[in-house]
Amino acid sequence: MSTDTRPTTSPTTDTSTTASTEPSIDMDTLMAFVFRAVDEAGATLNAALVVLGDKLGYYKDLVAHGPTTPAELAERTGTAEPYAREWLNAQAAGQYVTYDPATVRYTLPPEQAIALTVEDSPAFLPGLFQIVLGTVHDMDHILAAARNGAGFGWHEHVSDVHVGCERFFRPSYNAHLVAEWLPALDGVVERLEAGALVADVGCGHGASTVLMAQAFPESTFIGYDYHPESIATARQRAADAGVSDRVSFEVASANDLPGSGFTLVTMFDCLHDMGDPVGAAQQVRGALTADGTWMVVEPMSGDHVEDNLNPVGRAYYGFSTLLCTPASLSQDVGLALGTQAGPAKIRDVATAAGFTRFASVAQTPFNRVLEIRP
Repeated sequence: MSTDTRPTTSPTTDTSTTASTEPSIDMDTLMAFVFRAVDEAGATLNAALVVLGDKLGYYKDLVAHGPTTPAELAERTGTAEPYAREWLNAQAAGQYVTYDPATVRYTLPPEQAIALTVEDSPAFLPGLFQIVLGTVHDMDHILAAARNGAGFGWHEHVSDVHVGCERFFRPSYNAHLVAEWLPALDGVVERLEAGALVADVGCGHGASTVLMAQAFPESTFIGYDYHPESIATARQRAADAGVSDRVSFEVASANDLPGSGFTLVTMFDCLHDMGDPVGAAQQVRGALTADGTWMVVEPMSGDHVEDNLNPVGRAYYGFSTLLCTPASLSQDVGLALGTQAGPAKIRDVATAAGFTRFASVAQTPFNRVLEIRP
């Protein structure tokens, strides 16, 4: 008979290893994150509220009439008072408007008024919220694409994506394109003033094309986009601006670029959306004159993830996940550069296509301007 009385330890009772590997939870940190998440849920809902206020004319009415009650806002805008009341309260809670409990009136501060109502201001924001809302609207399609590795094309999104995109970027183009970005390119302004042939690839609704045509009446501009509905809008915009004699728009993919002999080819916030950016760059290389310039305007980003961990980078990574990467994956090759590709990746694309000169020549908080030459 054994006389060994040493205690035995079963795996279920030995907790030393498990205890040492379990993280220690700081309840204050946990609850701080929970409240941050609640704030972000409110911010997500506010994207729809900003679009609602923009489309119903609430912001412009507040600018025009100053401190107001929900009943007054509803009457002046022809909307139902309960919606005006709850919208104002949400805007006050988010510090978009101020609330005076003594007078029961709401006021849109002057700074917010510029950002929410002045469409030619580079600080104008409703377009950003509109594209955000449209992007989130198509979430079910992105869920399916993420599971099967497919894409979801730009043309497949709801119109708020297309309209919001132009409304968001157009004020920045108005502020910087002619005054800063084109002058940053070597010798380009002089050529445009003398008369040049310009291709605006991925032109969308034609905001950038029309703007350049208005600034340089001696030059001729052709806008290309694969989305027929956008081209139709661009043609109307050119007619409205009185530049149709010098501006034309064609439905064409960047990888099947018609025409040649261009002094300048531009791409505004679209190269990263393309399925085959190297192929598109090769098309540009073949369409340019020997001394021509390719101007690429891309979302502002650095070359490394850690460079982009900031509010602008966060928004762009969100767009990249839900909008831009699916757009690229819906096309041939599907390189999926991502919205935050960074200048080094764009340089790699340009070099692979045969370009030899590359420089970052201008930037804003939202965009980087690249000069690429043969």
